[in-house]
Amino acid sequence: MERRGLIIVHTGDGKGKTTAALGLAMRANGAGLKVLILQFIKGSRRSGELNSLDALKIEIRQLGLGFITPENFSEQKKSARAAIEMAQKEILSGAWDLIILDEINYAVKFGLLDAAEILDLIKIRPPQLHLVFTGRDALPELIDAADLVTEMKIIKHPFQKGIAAQAGIEF
Repeated sequence: MERRGLIIVHTGDGKGKTTAALGLAMRANGAGLKVLILQFIKGSRRSGELNSLDALKIEIRQLGLGFITPENFSEQKKSARAAIEMAQKEILSGAWDLIILDEINYAVKFGLLDAAEILDLIKIRPPQLHLVFTGRDALPELIDAADLVTEMKIIKHPFQKGIAAQAGIEF
């Protein structure tokens, strides 16, 4: 069976966009696919998922600087530029079966990248490559181009009760 690469989008205001993408990475890895995860906003913070991905030998690259602030916006923009260039290179490399572009939608939302740059990633991808885009506020054009779109909707969150982020659940 010839593989047809899918465009997948995880968006919405609810928790679970990255978590769903990481679950997909695990499934793909278990099926023998070569997986790369590029994180556009997350920085060098060590988290539970990184430890698990290392154990599974799934490559993840944290390319961001963490939270975006007015003070670090210029550096964040440079970081996002380097990340999109890396994404372009890896998409064209033929080395991967699945590439997850984690939090790339935020990079557009916050003005670190242009919408056209994100849509161009779809245009340049080989037809067998699966691409996953995560983050709130996915572009309508990205949603239109996608084969699968899931919107995470917040119903209830522990933060609303003042409960801090929990290790193993939130990070």
